[in-house]
Amino acid sequence: MAKLWQKAGSGSGLHPDVEAFLSSLPVDSRLFPEDLECSIAHASMLGEMGILPEAEATAIAAELGKMLAEFEAGSLAVDPDSEDIHSFIEAELTKRLGEAGKAVHAGRSRNDQVAVAFRLHILRAFASTQGLLLDALNAVLALAKNHTGTIMPGYTHLQRAQPVTLAHHLLAWAAALERDASRLADGGKRADECPLGSGALAGSGLPTDREATAKALGFARPSRNTMDAVADRDACVDYAAACSIIAMHLSRACEDIVLWTSTEYAFMGLTDAASTGSSIMPQKRNPDPAELIRGKSARIFGGLQALLVLQKGLPYAYDRDLQEDKELFFDLEDTISGCLKAFAVLVSSLVPDVETLRDSVKEGFLEATDVAEYLVLEGIPFRTAYQASKELVSLCIASGKRLPDLGPSEIAAAHPAFAGPGFDVPGFKAYLDPVACVARRDQAGGPAPRRTKEELARLERFIAEAQTGLGRGRKG
Repeated sequence: MAKLWQKAGSGSGLHPDVEAFLSSLPVDSRLFPEDLECSIAHASMLGEMGILPEAEATAIAAELGKMLAEFEAGSLAVDPDSEDIHSFIEAELTKRLGEAGKAVHAGRSRNDQVAVAFRLHILRAFASTQGLLLDALNAVLALAKNHTGTIMPGYTHLQRAQPVTLAHHLLAWAAALERDASRLADGGKRADECPLGSGALAGSGLPTDREATAKALGFARPSRNTMDAVADRDACVDYAAACSIIAMHLSRACEDIVLWTSTEYAFMGLTDAASTGSSIMPQKRNPDPAELIRGKSARIFGGLQALLVLQKGLPYAYDRDLQEDKELFFDLEDTISGCLKAFAVLVSSLVPDVETLRDSVKEGFLEATDVAEYLVLEGIPFRTAYQASKELVSLCIASGKRLPDLGPSEIAAAHPAFAGPGFDVPGFKAYLDPVACVARRDQAGGPAPRRTKEELARLERFIAEAQTGLGRGRKG
């Protein structure tokens, strides 16, 4: 098949190795539906503007529509000898319509043809990834709803720190995923402009209507500058950056899951739906999905870095280097989609051991901060109260006792703050009960069950509204 750019009588043409190296067909075939849709909009505009006879433009658009239907039905195969998917479409159209098929490229360049098909795909990727992220967030909320009162240790530096609830910990994951959803939505809004009609870099001298094609394809607007439109791949980077942050958040949550399901923690088990066995040790169940999600984050980060480096030294406008963007993008899209789907199943497969979680709060003096806060309420300056709590914990360690097991005389001997005649030992011990410690943390965003239930309800509303918005948005 002759290349679109090839001169008549230009000799033997490209060396086969160079031709194979330049070919983008294996990658950009994925843009076939979008390219056909964009070509239909372009052909219709050519007819409306009188650039092509109305009947000819209608015939071109109709034939492109047939090709789209055939492709979706699996009956139209791409010629493997084509230079790229865009030249295949024009060649196929010419084969079907004769000379009329050659008219479809009026008023556009392959530069803007590629840019608009890819941009349409990117917009759909933003929406589909957001949908999968909302599914993952739903899975987190479903687990959290059953554990608003399940006490567990909260950690800093992987050391037991203060009592929280399992719902509160899961809602930390949810807060990150909600931000991720907003990044995808924002990125989609920035990407929502149509490059079609930008030509090679300077538009067209023909009386094309870029507003009409943008509207026909469902874009919010045409791109602001024709040179930028064919050079711009910011939408790729926005998507890659959003995916990288999502992957980082999933990886952190998966690290929690790996720890929680270990024998040493024993906070949770995993059903067979999201765990695998060992080829040699029959007793083992491994959290493989969590580990692989954690590993795939590195691949996603690499895609972002590659897209940035790819563009950093390119002069305006289009350069062939940008052929590399699609393979990187498609890999990012497929990888994050797989991670989000697996994460939703993984979370749904967690089986918390409520008793072990609650018992774990008994070790490690997690109520030490509450000791200091109790004394603050008694009028003791915080730094003095902190020192008193520290000395009480030291006494426990020396005596091998837990705080609730200390007698009145032991408490009084730890520090003068506990030795006053009016010090209420029973009230003090009741204050240190883990359930009471959590219930007092009733500030906005805190672990108190009342607050976590409010947050769960808010997030459910957020998901419903976001899913409705996606349902009203661009289909693909």
